[in-house]
Amino acid sequence: MTIAPERLGGADLDRTAQAAAAETAAERERQRQRRRRGRRSPQRRRAAIAALLFLLPALVTFGYFAWWPILQSTVLAFQQTNLVDPAEWVGLRNFEVLFADPLLPKAALNTLWFTVLSLAIGLPVPLLCAVLLSELRRGGTLARVLAYLPVVIPPVVAVLLWKVFYSPGETGVVNSLLALVGIGPLPWLQSPELAMPSLVIVATWSGAGTAILIYLAALAGVSTELYEAAELDGASVWQRVRYVTLPQLRGVILVLLLLQIIGAIQVFTEPYVMTDGGPANATVTILLMIYRYAFLFGDYGVATALSVLLAVVLIIVSAIYLRLTRSWSSR
Repeated sequence: MTIAPERLGGADLDRTAQAAAAETAAERERQRQRRRRGRRSPQRRRAAIAALLFLLPALVTFGYFAWWPILQSTVLAFQQTNLVDPAEWVGLRNFEVLFADPLLPKAALNTLWFTVLSLAIGLPVPLLCAVLLSELRRGGTLARVLAYLPVVIPPVVAVLLWKVFYSPGETGVVNSLLALVGIGPLPWLQSPELAMPSLVIVATWSGAGTAILIYLAALAGVSTELYEAAELDGASVWQRVRYVTLPQLRGVILVLLLLQIIGAIQVFTEPYVMTDGGPANATVTILLMIYRYAFLFGDYGVATALSVLLAVVLIIVSAIYLRLTRSWSSR
């Protein structure tokens, strides 16, 4: 509805004029921004094209050596082949053979048990070691070198070394140490109950050095003022760790936890070299079954089908983990 100018007072006219002027200024500013974006868009497109051209060799290389084998493996899961003769399309037969294998549930449970033990031991131990190393005033460099030394040792060499340590007789290194406190000798790798914890100890010892260094690097970035304020408030050592250290390391802990879950599910070296899945299939894992199907039975189709299933499980576990930890990591 249009109001005649003679029916408006002076104050109303002033407000109307100011509103019209503000609206006109806003419209001019919007038009100026549109023109500026119009001038910038060709430049942005050229910059994006240039960046894509620079990234193209890396993308092609990564796609060829990473994604192309994944696609080939997915197709191979539905084929029967010995990798020499032409492949034969068999549909879901490989998955049917796989699910009919009575060892598959045992291997899945063993892998889950190994993962749980790895998290229970391998998650707090590196963090505790890093906190203790960060408090050292003397010998810190030597301690860091010794902590990372197991990572430098080749995995097979380390596992064979531990296999000697786990010798079941009284002369075994581990049993000799336990004999000093009146324990043992124990059949570490010969007992179905002790074999899996023994493998977890070896895996933790081999991989803890990397996690320790990452935690130490993260601890170096924690402000000392927070610890000083906590000490002034009378906080104990445990309270400083709980309320200062752990919150500052939240993001690092979440990333390392996810990587440890993925690595534990894919365990292969320890059970293959130390026990070969024994005793009584107590240490058979999913990757060990994949190895057996491929290189012992020559059934590459079933081996690839199991690999695809493992990849799907890892994707689901990672997605669930990221979903559950999203709120905690953003605090």
